[in-house]
This record gives sequence, C-alpha cells and structure tokens, in this order.
Amino acid sequence: MTYPDTENKGNSPAGLKEGRKKDSGKNPAKKEGKGGSGGQSAQLPPKEDFSQWYHELLMTGEIIDNRYPVKGMCVWFPFGFAIKKNVYGIIRELLDPDHQETLFPLMIPENEFMKEAQHIKGFEEEVYWVTCGGTTPLEIKLALRPTSETAIYPMFKLWIRSHADMPLRIYQIVNTFRYETKHTRPLIRLREITSFKEAHTVHATWEEAAEQVEVAIKRYSEFYRRLAIPFLVSRRPSWDKFPGADYTTAIDVIMPDGRTLQVGTAHHLGTTFAKTYEITYEAEDGEQKLVNQTCYGISERCIAALISVHGDDKGLALPWEVAPVQVVIVPILLGDKEKVVEVCRDLLRILQQAGIRVELDTSDERPGAKFYKWEMKGVPIRLEIGPRDIEKGVVTVVRRDAEKLALPQEGLADALVREAEKLQAALYQRAEAFANSRIREVAGIDEARAQTETGVALVPWCGEEECGHQLEDQVGANMLGEPQYQSFSPAACAVCGKMTDKRTYMARQY
Repeated sequence: MTYPDTENKGNSPAGLKEGRKKDSGKNPAKKEGKGGSGGQSAQLPPKEDFSQWYHELLMTGEIIDNRYPVKGMCVWFPFGFAIKKNVYGIIRELLDPDHQETLFPLMIPENEFMKEAQHIKGFEEEVYWVTCGGTTPLEIKLALRPTSETAIYPMFKLWIRSHADMPLRIYQIVNTFRYETKHTRPLIRLREITSFKEAHTVHATWEEAAEQVEVAIKRYSEFYRRLAIPFLVSRRPSWDKFPGADYTTAIDVIMPDGRTLQVGTAHHLGTTFAKTYEITYEAEDGEQKLVNQTCYGISERCIAALISVHGDDKGLALPWEVAPVQVVIVPILLGDKEKVVEVCRDLLRILQQAGIRVELDTSDERPGAKFYKWEMKGVPIRLEIGPRDIEKGVVTVVRRDAEKLALPQEGLADALVREAEKLQAALYQRAEAFANSRIREVAGIDEARAQTETGVALVPWCGEEECGHQLEDQVGANMLGEPQYQSFSPAACAVCGKMTDKRTYMARQY
C-alpha cells in the first residue's frame, strides 16, 4: 500500500482479506453489482444497522484491526493511521500558536496519583497498576496514566514561581489506559486510548481560566467544522463533571443510530489541584497565591465520529483536508491504451506538483472494481480518463457525493480544489440535516422517553439536582447538560413544574 503520491498496484496488508473471512464467515470485500463497467458494490451491512456497519467498515476500509489479542486494544492499519495523522495535524495547527507541545511520562507514582481524592474517586476502578520491575516488586506502585493531571501538576509546582510565568499552556498527544469493564468498541470505548490530546493551562485568576475554557471550545468547534461534523455544546450537570473540576463543558456528536458520542471536553479546575500540589505564584504585591487551571481533551473518538457521520453504504466519505488520498486517477483502457496511461501519468505529476495527494490506479482490476475500492476508502474525487476524454481535452470528475462533471485538463488542479470546497459544504449540509432531524424540544417525561429512543430530547429543567436525577431515572437516558450559547422561552420543568428558561439535552450515550 502506498501513501500518498504514487501509483497504486492494488496492494493491501497481508492477511487482511483472510482475516475478514475468518471473522465474518463471508467475504465482505466485494461482489458483482449492476451498472457501470463491471461495477462492484460493497458487502457492507446497510448503515441503518449501524453497529454491524461500523465494525465491518473499520476492517473493510482498513482503519482499525480489532483482532489484537488484548480486549479493548486495537491496531491501526496504515491507511487509518494516515487519516489519524491528518486529523491530528489540524489539532496541532489550532493549538500551536499559543500552546507548546510536550511529553510527560506514562507511569505515575502511586503517592502522587492518590493525592487528589475527588480525582482518584473518578478513576479508581479504571487504573492499571505496575507492581514489579522484572521479578522485583516495586517499592511504590506505578499507575499507567488514565489521564495526566497527577503526572503533570507536580512539575507545574516546580515551573511556576511568579505571575510572569503565566499563562502557561501546554499539550501532549499520548496513549492513556483505562480498565473499561463495559462493552468495548473500537475508537469509542477502549482500554488503550492511543491518541489522547490533552491540554493543560495555568492562570493567575479564576476568570482568566474561564476565558481559556471558552477559547478551548472555540478551537474544538473550528476543528469539527473543518471535519464537516455538526455538534452540540453543553455544560455537564454537577454529578457528571470531570472529577475535581469546578465545571465541565462538553462537545457531543449525534451518531447514526441517534445516540450521542462525547468527542471533546473542557474543564475549569479552579484551584482544586493547585491546593493539592501546592502550585502557587508570587503576585505583583508579593503575596503567594494559588493558581487557577484548566484542562481539555480530544481522543480518537473524533475519528469514530468522522467515519460514522459521513460514511454511507459504499464505505468511507472523507473530507478533502484529512483524506490520505484526495484524488485517484482511474484510466479507462480502451483504444490506444499507452496513450491513456501516458496522459494519466502527466496529470499525476501536475497534481502532485500542486500539492494534491493523488494516486494513479494502474492495477489489473476492471474499472468498476477500482471505483468500488476507492469509494470504500472515501477518496473525495475520482478522475476517469479514457480516449474520448483525451480527444475532448477533458477529464471526467466524480465526487464522493456522486456529483459527476467534465473539467478541462487545463487548470485542473485549481478546479479540483474548488470541487473539494463544494464537496465539503455538501458533506456538512447533509450531516447537519441529519443531526437537526434527531433533535426535538419536548415538554414532559413521556415525550422525552420516546424522543431519546432515536435522538436527542431538549427538556425543560429547573436546574435542581434532584429534578435532574429524576429526569434521568424516569426518561431512562443520560442528561448531557445545559445547551451553551442558546436562549429559551420560559417553560415548566418536566419534573417539578417550576417555570424555567433552562433546558437540558437528554440522550442515550456511548
């Protein structure tokens, strides 16, 4: 397999097709279909059967191989890793102007890990412990990080001395380990999160930290817009905030089955960890004061959302910016075959020189099989070039959303970028229409219960914790929290009947 700018001879990771057969009892790779030049259609389950579709696509699309012999730990195929690399490149681009990337150790001494009681209570059932070095028992057990607050903040105590050292903004992209006892799902619920981006910031005041939380949400919003993914922003209820935080703001995506997936969080930590780890600074008046902190994270769940929101019955559908292969050239070998291949190779060089990630498929498969293959991989634009196209000086352009047109060979690179922008808009519009169709404002418990079977309910809530717990119990769904950046008319709380202008999202969650 070659990524990204080369000819493709039809290679695939060794053992992949054989492994699929063993796993499913059938060959999901392809079958003869109708139409086209010997066209072939994927044997993916329909997307309406989301769980089966998702797991099959991860293998058939060569994203993740979940056959690794440890539950909840998966292997990235090279193609999937290329997607991840491009996606996380956007995160780095958004953070690097005012954050510094760093790297902290994986293992955290038990005495440091156990210092923050609220934090530990939230993670105590999920920690992997290292107790021996070789055959020698360790004097102090070491935790494999479930998250890095307790690894990073002892160092902040050493780094922060005065107000001049702030604001401090760092981030790292690392693996984290959580002993999930629930049903694991690739990219969604794992025991090893392979790509956890966590940012940690330090500020002089609570208000400055609150401003940083808003900055984080804006950066995450831009990130998901560039992935053409609609999202919800909510303030988590007090019983569901990050352990040790003053409050948590979260981003959720509505998945194809109507459940929501938490794909980003930003936490205002106040002085909780500053007190525990004695992180203080000398103010301008000479007084020693506690710092205020934030942390915010995104994991490879963003890849799960990308795959799930845009994919269809044909396979992946990737935005131009993150597709490992942005354009594939498929020669239609009729008539003067050598001439067709020569023109294709000339276009390959032209597009490469323009910075486009492009492949020329010269494999022995028929055109229909090639169309299937590259649609499965979510390539945004396919170019078909045959003798008639060459005579007219054009190429046939097929976008991943099935829009088809002819474009002149002259100025093709710029024209393809414009088509990519149209495709991006089309992906977002389709995803937004679906998300909006799954959100409905309701008045009471029965309506909320019905709505959360297939989507998200927007429910009047007075804000009292007792009413919140009753809502979750009676509706049988999770409270995501209060929508941010929206206002609502007064309505009766669905539990106590008190008039309120507050609402809460409720949904079944992954």
